[in-house]
Amino acid sequence: MKSLIIFIPSIESGGVEKNLFILSNYLSNKIKKIYLVTANNNHNFKLNKKIQIICPKTNFWNNKSRLVKNFICFFFILNFFKNNNNVLFSFQSNLFAAIISKICNFKLLIRLNTSPNKYIHNCYKRFIFRIIYKSANEIIVNSKKFKELLKKNLDIKANFIYNPMPKISKTKKTKKTKKILKILNIGRLTDQKDQMTILKSMSLLKRDNILFKTNIIGSGNKQQELKNYIKNENLKNEIKLLGYKKDAYRYMNYADLFILSSKYEGLPNVLMEAQQLNLPIISTNCPSGPSEILMNGKLGNLYPIGNYKRLYKEVKNFYFKRKNLIKKSKLAKKYLKRFDTKNNCEKYFQLINKYI
Repeated sequence: MKSLIIFIPSIESGGVEKNLFILSNYLSNKIKKIYLVTANNNHNFKLNKKIQIICPKTNFWNNKSRLVKNFICFFFILNFFKNNNNVLFSFQSNLFAAIISKICNFKLLIRLNTSPNKYIHNCYKRFIFRIIYKSANEIIVNSKKFKELLKKNLDIKANFIYNPMPKISKTKKTKKTKKILKILNIGRLTDQKDQMTILKSMSLLKRDNILFKTNIIGSGNKQQELKNYIKNENLKNEIKLLGYKKDAYRYMNYADLFILSSKYEGLPNVLMEAQQLNLPIISTNCPSGPSEILMNGKLGNLYPIGNYKRLYKEVKNFYFKRKNLIKKSKLAKKYLKRFDTKNNCEKYFQLINKYI
């Protein structure tokens, strides 16, 4: 039997990592030899002991750039795996994974987690990514729309499997007041997540004398820009940047409304987590997952990317008339079985097992 090598040079703290741990642990009970190759040394990995982790002996590399981590993992694989009787399953850094698979003659499976809208409008990037994806034995995407976009823009045939849903533990609900609207956003503070659109909409809410508190959880390179805007618009009392929080979903128990402001996504786990807690959702209609999770507005409200005025109107409407969106949030829970953990992990196994 061949070994399965899971390739993820940089293990961070987002949805990709949640999917990594869930799926790896499931596969470890089905596949005899599984290795996880990463440049992060972290003893808190939520991984089955059957999985052999290949990583540096110290945490010196943990905060280095992804490019540096890619090279570290590149050399790890060349040193540890000298025969071609292996399958490389890439969760990240697919260019390096493609090069490794060619050098080592590995079977290559690539899991994509971010919409191709990130690069399809750049001719050079589109050309490069098309070559990388064509080199793989299998491409796996996490939404139907994602699959359609790859076929339309890159002529790539992909397998569609939903993310295994992270199950979250409920905490005791707190009493909520209709006077102050409690809003939550969770995501890295990056251009992709576009929290600036939320801030601009909140500025309009304040001008209408609507009482609200907005918590934004996450860290990233846009943090200072967001801080400056909050200060300049005198929003310090209304908006808090809380930084990275472990088990950030717990803040959903205190919120009245969840907002996703991303420019593009794969299949955002955070929306599924909000649905598990019946939390009303307003999300951008960005490619490719939100509209699929929210069933084109049946299970939550959608607004155009970057349209802060539309977002402001959506939030204002919710403040005065909550029943419609609350009704949608209660209905959403009935459709969560699409993301059943065991069912979707088994689909991954059946696909991988063809090459093991």
